[in-house]
Amino acid sequence: MTDEIKTTTTETKAAPKASRKPAGKGETIDAFAIGGFEMPEMIRDAAEKSAKQVKDAYDKLRTAAEEATDVIEEQIATTRSGVSALNGKVLENAKANVDASFQFVHDVLSVKSFAEVIELQTAFARAQFETASAQVKEFHELATKVATDTSAPVKDAFEKLFKDFKAA
Repeated sequence: MTDEIKTTTTETKAAPKASRKPAGKGETIDAFAIGGFEMPEMIRDAAEKSAKQVKDAYDKLRTAAEEATDVIEEQIATTRSGVSALNGKVLENAKANVDASFQFVHDVLSVKSFAEVIELQTAFARAQFETASAQVKEFHELATKVATDTSAPVKDAFEKLFKDFKAA
């Protein structure tokens, strides 16, 4: 006995190819129609809802990124002006200290006795201590203002972010 295996061939027709031309003005392409088969309404609604949620999330992300860029640019400008003010204060203080030192040296060279040198030295040391104390106080106040002004935009941005986050 011989076993015969019968093979059956069936001819299949290729599905008609969908037109690949782009939609013109006013025309819409039904992205859910697949070769004459239409997606169930429930799946179509879910896909459209998901697409809308993704678009909304993208819009929110883009807006947040633009706001963050604005905050960073504002902070950089504030920091730049603050550092310039601090540098100006340092140079101003250095010039005052150098001028006072040169004046002291000039005065010391014009004295006639050692007692006058000691008197000038004592007066100079007292004046420099008072000047240095005032300069440190001014610099501290300016540095505090610069730090506050520089951090304010970031603080405001974080407060807004958390407020928006709580609202969502």
